[in-house]
Amino acid sequence: MKYQSKPDAVLLLEDGTVFYGKAAGKVGTATGEICFNTGMTGYQEIFTDPSYYGQIMLTTNAHIGNYGIHADEIESEQMKISGLICKNFNIQYSRPDAKASIQEYYEEENMVAISDIDTRALVRHIRDKGAMNGIISSEIIDINELKKQLAEVPSMEGLQLCSKVSTKEAYFYGDENAALKVAVLDLGVKKNILRCLADRGCYLKIFPMNTTFEEMQAWSPDGYFFSNGPGDPAAMPEVVENVKKVTATGHPVFGICLGHQALALSEGIGTYKMHNGHRGINHPVINLATGKCEVTSQNHGFGVKGEDVENHPTVEVTHRNLNDDTIEGIRIIDKNAFSVQYHPESSPGPHDSRYLFDNFVANIKAHKN
Repeated sequence: MKYQSKPDAVLLLEDGTVFYGKAAGKVGTATGEICFNTGMTGYQEIFTDPSYYGQIMLTTNAHIGNYGIHADEIESEQMKISGLICKNFNIQYSRPDAKASIQEYYEEENMVAISDIDTRALVRHIRDKGAMNGIISSEIIDINELKKQLAEVPSMEGLQLCSKVSTKEAYFYGDENAALKVAVLDLGVKKNILRCLADRGCYLKIFPMNTTFEEMQAWSPDGYFFSNGPGDPAAMPEVVENVKKVTATGHPVFGICLGHQALALSEGIGTYKMHNGHRGINHPVINLATGKCEVTSQNHGFGVKGEDVENHPTVEVTHRNLNDDTIEGIRIIDKNAFSVQYHPESSPGPHDSRYLFDNFVANIKAHKN
């Protein structure tokens, strides 16, 4: 094994806290909201998840990169995180199928990272103080200069970011001879969501986030899907208006993550920025209809206001988080629409909630007949 010396690097938090570590990935500077993910596997899917756009990923697992990089384990074509904070940045990897090391991957993607950080202390700090902006640098060590740059970084609250990751042109996915057609509004859709729908006999047309309802309707879809994505859901009123028009048609609707929040907003239900958010692959959620617990994959920093749902005459709670009792799923009683806050496509994560795609397809078939 060839040992390499690592240049120094520094992490500065919005509240003035400083952590020192070592440079990893590309030498440079990165800014964004720091969030932590508790998953022990699936780092490549996390790096490429569009919902992480604008955020610096802090991994609680001690080893990142230990099984290398594989071309198939991506949720979009490029990394979407702003940077990485980890304990051990493992350049050596053990998996024969891997095609590159994490260092090679980060250099190719021009991604900045910092390693050799006491991630347990950092996670505890953020857990107590709440999510906050930060800056990592392996080229600037002067704290005063970093403070100036960090002061220019906007808060995640109020940011509309889905336009940064949405497709610019519509495209198709799946078998064009499939019996069902589903219009997907891309707010930052993950590839595995498209796979889960296509595997169930759906032919998909994925539309840019600024597509009007009339443009989607012109394709004559059998159902509509609103995807996950980054940013503040309250900052995309045009999307919410489209959701409102779609649900009024009576066609089946399914939303995940940001799509779930957009569905709630279309019914006059508010959203809020969470203290930390939920990010990991082992979050327990109860299905209130069955009483069963599902172990779920999650990635969100905003949530739906529980009191608004509970006081709404035509919206019911279908799922709740067993850790903090937050809303994880809703159904519109007088419309053919439901949504969940978590990620049933589970990439990475357990497959407990894949049945939701089956339910959506069943709703489409019932509506057609």
